[in-house]
Amino acid sequence: MTKPLLQVLAWLGLVAGGPVLAAAELPADPLNSPAWSTIAGRYFKGQPVVFDARVKVTAPASAEDPLDVPVQISADGLADVQEMLVVADLNPIQKILSYEPLRAQPSLAFRFKVEQSTPIRVAARTRDGVWHLGGVWLSAAGGGCTTPSYGSADPVWQTRLNEVRGRLWPAEDHSGQRLRLRVIHPMDTGLANGIPAFYIDRIVLSDAKGVTLARLNTFEPIAENPVLSFDLKCSGAVQVSGGDIQGNRFSAEITP
Repeated sequence: MTKPLLQVLAWLGLVAGGPVLAAAELPADPLNSPAWSTIAGRYFKGQPVVFDARVKVTAPASAEDPLDVPVQISADGLADVQEMLVVADLNPIQKILSYEPLRAQPSLAFRFKVEQSTPIRVAARTRDGVWHLGGVWLSAAGGGCTTPSYGSADPVWQTRLNEVRGRLWPAEDHSGQRLRLRVIHPMDTGLANGIPAFYIDRIVLSDAKGVTLARLNTFEPIAENPVLSFDLKCSGAVQVSGGDIQGNRFSAEITP
């Protein structure tokens, strides 16, 4: 097959592995990931992409527990961030979460499951449609995505499913407040033998008047009993609502 034909097929998404962008259109990947062109084609679909030092991922160099890797993302140096997307290039389920920080800082802390060593990327889309990328390599022995959750073997979680606990405290710079949430849920990936996928897929934060502060979509790799931290541009009580892929819903009010 000639090179021009291969390029045409790539643009049409007919090459195995899904749509990819032509190499000439992609910025060089500072992480040198073997999956970079596939990631770019799958999640950015020809939209402008730049690597940007203002977009940061903070994670341990090596995962001590592949079922529970702490990560913090931030794009505080960017204006008008509309959406943040987090992916792990070499995970069997790449997409970890997407986040809309409507009335929140473009930052988030969470924990996730990793199957093997992989780049972790965060992409922040600004109002002009440009995706700004940052990321780090995470070294891991693996197995986090294919290991059954602890909750799947413990009937106690069934009586506490979607129980929400949270805490609010003022931001150090007095620009708002920080919210830390924990939701009881097994977050099964569907990759462990005999255990179907079962995970929280949406969380919405609102103020006391019902104004939406932030929206978060979570996917299978988020760690069991998710712990999430948000930096909100508001004060006062926060309403939390959400649900999982089986239609179970939860809601709670977190007060300062």
